[in-house]
Formats: sequence, C-alpha cells, structure tokens
Amino acid sequence: MMVGMLDELYRARPEEFTALRASLAAEANKRGDTAAAAALKAARKPTTAAWVVNTLVHQDPGVRERLRELTGALRDAHAAMDGEQIRALSARQRALVGELTTQALRAAQVSRPSAALRDDVTSTLQAAIADPEVADRLGTLVKAEQWSGFGVGMSTTKAPAAKKPPRNAPARAKTAPPKTADPTDHRRREREQTRAEMTEARQTKRDADEQLRRRHTDLAAARTAHDEAQRRLRAAEKTLQDAERAYADAEAAGLAAAARIEELRERLEQLRR
Repeated sequence: MMVGMLDELYRARPEEFTALRASLAAEANKRGDTAAAAALKAARKPTTAAWVVNTLVHQDPGVRERLRELTGALRDAHAAMDGEQIRALSARQRALVGELTTQALRAAQVSRPSAALRDDVTSTLQAAIADPEVADRLGTLVKAEQWSGFGVGMSTTKAPAAKKPPRNAPARAKTAPPKTADPTDHRRREREQTRAEMTEARQTKRDADEQLRRRHTDLAAARTAHDEAQRRLRAAEKTLQDAERAYADAEAAGLAAAARIEELRERLEQLRR
C-alpha cells in the first residue's frame, strides 16, 4: 500500500503535491499506519523536470525496460572494450533519450518547455541509463539528475580481485602517499551544484509566474462574468419594477371601471322609476 500511495503522490502535478501529501498522510494516520504517514510527510516535492520524468514512467511503464535493456548492452560493450559496438550503442542512446524527452514533455502536457527544462529532462534520462540507482528511483524522483562519469555506471558489479604478486617479487620501496582532495575540484563541484539549484529555482519561478498568469486570466474572466451578472440583475430588477407598476395601474383602472359601472347602474335604476 505504501508504494501505491507514493506512486499516487508522485503522479500529482507539482502545484497539487503539497495538499495531496497532507491528505494521504492524514488517511494513513487514520488507519493507524504511522510508518506510512511519516514516510509520506517526509516525501519531497519534485522539481518540474523530475515530475516530467516521473509522469513519463507512470504513463508508460515500458520506459523502464527500454532504459534497462540499453544499460545492459552498454555495460557489456564497455566490458568487452568493443569500440564499434560502443559507438553504435551511443548513437542509439542519443536517439532514445531524444525520443523519450519529447514523449515525457508531451505526457506532462508541457507544450512550450524552456531550454533549461528540456536539458534537465534529457540529463535525467541519460543518468537513468548510466546509473542504476537513478533508474531505481524513476517514478519518485525529486530533482533533475546528471551523470558526470564516463561510460555506464557499474555500481552493481563487483570489480575483479587484484592479482597477488609472486612470492619472489621485490617489495616496493615506498608506498605512494594518499592523494589529497583538490580544493579546485571541490569549488568546481560547488559551482556546478549551485548552478543546478539556480536552474531549478528559475524553473520554479517560471512555473509560478505561469500559474499566476493563468490565475490572473481566470480572475479577470470571473470579474467580467460578475459584472455582466450584476448588469443583468439590475435590468431584471427594473423590468420587475416596471411590471409591478403596470400591474398596479391596471388593477387601479379595473377598480375604477368597476366603480363607474356600479355608479351608472344606480343612475339607470333611478331613471326607470
């Protein structure tokens, strides 16, 4: 049940995520499933790019298998150091990622994606091919992913054991000193992370601006409808007042005519005597 609730949560549009998360957590608490409630409350809202990719795999479960199959083929080609096969599979990878990027944006009904959003969707799909851990999180991604390594990730494959040196091999004179972290690399990674966060923040702002524009349009339409309804109400009230006045006039005329008839009847009786 927990997996199903998370799937339901990550199917939601970003603007609906927070309210649905609270609703699902409340339902879990009501059932007494405190573990599920805690997990739901801890679920992070996805960025737009992550939501687009999640939507793709929810609508087309076969995407996972297509990515997994290509991952295996690339891993085998790299293990065999088959350059020709690697080049062919790399071309196939580019074609597949391009196709799935377009399919993902269409599935999420994003008709005019920004270049940044398209790039983030593309890089996430590439990362899912290269990194099995990213592939495992498809459907519940919370941010755009990137693969900065070379080739295909081999995190699930054990490295071959190192061969033992022969007994008569001379011992090494010195052990190589451990490499120290390069501060330049650390700053570069920080810059890349900051740029990625800035890209996500800008996309979030663009989404918010678009949502604001839509709400402004809805508000203007509602005000126009309200003003038109008020105008029609005033016209209807005037028509009602005119009808009531005309009815009163007709009623008075009828009473006056009845009185005149009675008066004339009495005079006629007098003249007959």
